[in-house]
Amino acid sequence: MESKFSFTFKNLENYYIKALSNGYKFIQCYEYPDIKRKQNFGKIIVNRVDIDQSPQKAKRLLEIFNRLNIKATFFIRLHSDYYNPFSYENYKILKAIIESGHEIGYHSEIIDIATIWNENAEECLKRDIEVFNKIFRVQIKGIASHGGRTGLNNLDFWKNSKPENFGMLYEAYDKEPGFNLFDESFYISDSSWTYWKCYDKGTIVSGDYRTFGEHIDTGHQLIYLLIHPETYYDEHPYE
Repeated sequence: MESKFSFTFKNLENYYIKALSNGYKFIQCYEYPDIKRKQNFGKIIVNRVDIDQSPQKAKRLLEIFNRLNIKATFFIRLHSDYYNPFSYENYKILKAIIESGHEIGYHSEIIDIATIWNENAEECLKRDIEVFNKIFRVQIKGIASHGGRTGLNNLDFWKNSKPENFGMLYEAYDKEPGFNLFDESFYISDSSWTYWKCYDKGTIVSGDYRTFGEHIDTGHQLIYLLIHPETYYDEHPYE
């Protein structure tokens, strides 16, 4: 009997292999501003991973990427009940991501924490960036806003602030001309957990639930791919 569960690590790896076979080059988020200045840059996939819940499963993605010799940007939360990024094993995994040459960035919940703690959002963000850089011994270039259960939109912070005000090159949904990746690309995401969704230059494509692998056949020049480690499994979602 054929499995009904398609979000396996094996299927995902095959999608990446298919993309490579179809001439796609994988880049990290921070590389996009330089790439977009070039003409005829070929077929590009900006490879983004948001670690919402599971550094352990992020390790599985790291192993796939390293096997295939491709790079990604991993966004890491500091304020999560699902994981402590500074625990013994999680820190070891995140350190391995950095040492393998992948970009890491901050998966920010700045409106959430400022509201819950009754603190100034800008000061919270500055403090988080400082802690993040010091603990991981990096200078991060990017932030991606996380969507949680508060009902607040962490992207709202960026309506009146710019990434460069905090020493950042970009926010992942930044609409500034120097980045503007979401509105310039074909965006594919697994964030619905049990099916894929896509946006064409910022507009959702209703009813299109094709997999990342199926979209490769379409030949979009610029793909913005977002995946989450906890979406994937070997045989079923409750492993």
